[in-house]
Amino acid sequence: MSTPTVIVFGPTGSVGSAAALGAHKHNAKVILAMRDTTKSIPGFTSEQESTGNFERVQADLTSPESIHNAVTKTGAKHAFIYLAFGTADSMRASIEALKGAGIETVVFLSSISVSLHGDADDVPPSDFIAFTHAQVEVNLRDVFGDDYVAVRPAFFATNSFWWKSGALKGEVKLAYPEAKFDFIAPEDIGSVAGTFLVKGLPAGEDGSKKNSVDLVGPEQMSIREAVGVIGKAVGKEVKITKIDEQEALQDMITANGLPEPVAKTILGQLRKQEESGGFFGLPEEASGNVQRYTGRPSLRFHEWVDLNKGKFLA
Repeated sequence: MSTPTVIVFGPTGSVGSAAALGAHKHNAKVILAMRDTTKSIPGFTSEQESTGNFERVQADLTSPESIHNAVTKTGAKHAFIYLAFGTADSMRASIEALKGAGIETVVFLSSISVSLHGDADDVPPSDFIAFTHAQVEVNLRDVFGDDYVAVRPAFFATNSFWWKSGALKGEVKLAYPEAKFDFIAPEDIGSVAGTFLVKGLPAGEDGSKKNSVDLVGPEQMSIREAVGVIGKAVGKEVKITKIDEQEALQDMITANGLPEPVAKTILGQLRKQEESGGFFGLPEEASGNVQRYTGRPSLRFHEWVDLNKGKFLA
């Protein structure tokens, strides 16, 4: 059986690097498509890259020409992509470049916020995060038909880095400390994506292709509880101070570097989660999808924090 060749855009990101490593574990040749091919990739060693099963190539998801060149040069047939801001057409030209260069299937890192509206076509522009991801999904459907899957994770564990500085100082300021989330590990998201790249797109019970898969972490906890887990890992007793939404918005923009529309959408979701006392209301099967598609259980939040303790202390 020939070794499949896949191309992973954005391998320096936490999910992209995990997708590349996941595809490699399934014996694929992995093309690492990067804006800057000299950058280090988290989780990679020089020994791994020297095996010949990884190849770096310059490409930018906002540049259709670079995409076409990278794919045709390497002969990749399956691609992992993420939402690239800065395209006026919701990545339509980039997606067409993938198809035109010979890509057969695409795995797209989307957002569970799309699922909360039922279908990508039903997402209103007012829900910024969901809408921007949904528009890319619509373009993928138009260009690739059924030969794509949108992986839709919930609340990333890496979002907890927002509270790193405060935890190290012994005080974290929060607008909605009781909001509950799942804190799914990016390593789990990437592992699922890497599996789809090599083993094929997921199918439903009737055998038809599934064009979206929700991914939810194995447990739900409040932000207050999550900060407690971080505090324990870094050896700090952390005080939670409640602040108003406007102060929290400014903090997310200035301290965490989030674009204002993204920060506003996130805070709105935090508010809804705290007011409802629940967590999204998605099908129960979503929390089992990591194990369903990778064959191993999801990382729990405290396990992920322990693995990344050095990053919290840095």
